[in-house]
Amino acid sequence: MVMWVFGYGSLIWKPGFHYDDCLVGFIKGYRRVFYQGSTDHRGTPEFPGRTVTLEPADGEVCWGIAYKITKKEDQEVAITYLEVREKQYDKKAYLDLFTDLKASTPAVSDVLVYVASPDKTINKNYLGPASIEEIASQIVRAEGPSGPNRDYLFQLEKALGLIVGCEDKHVTDLAKEVRRIIGETIPI
Repeated sequence: MVMWVFGYGSLIWKPGFHYDDCLVGFIKGYRRVFYQGSTDHRGTPEFPGRTVTLEPADGEVCWGIAYKITKKEDQEVAITYLEVREKQYDKKAYLDLFTDLKASTPAVSDVLVYVASPDKTINKNYLGPASIEEIASQIVRAEGPSGPNRDYLFQLEKALGLIVGCEDKHVTDLAKEVRRIIGETIPI
């Protein structure tokens, strides 16, 4: 049985596991938002970074890359790796992946997606909505074992820019605001 994993954040540019094929596509009814706190990769427990999660949004799509993993051994290794890497994401969803905006039939069904729920009783790292300025300010200051939070944002922006037809205003607006802040002198 083939397994597919959908990346909509850092998995786009750094999957970290062996895969046999990949497919650029999108999931329907969701949007990517910087609402999840990262205390283990792009921030610390004292000063969390912000990473993306999915939020239900009628009529919207979230672009990313789906990775096809065929061999059972590779699937087991990938799941073990992802359970550690994505441990702050408390939900798994199995969604349809589309490659054509006009299509009503998915290109692939049951694609595994890690999601951070907004329920703070089970997801203690959920930070939730804030203004672009507040999110950008937090991203500028946060840094964790995987590096500065701003690098995560800029790598995501770059990766999404390579996907034809992908427009993500949230990511673009945040990157623009972070660049504006970096250009200023900020006491830390």
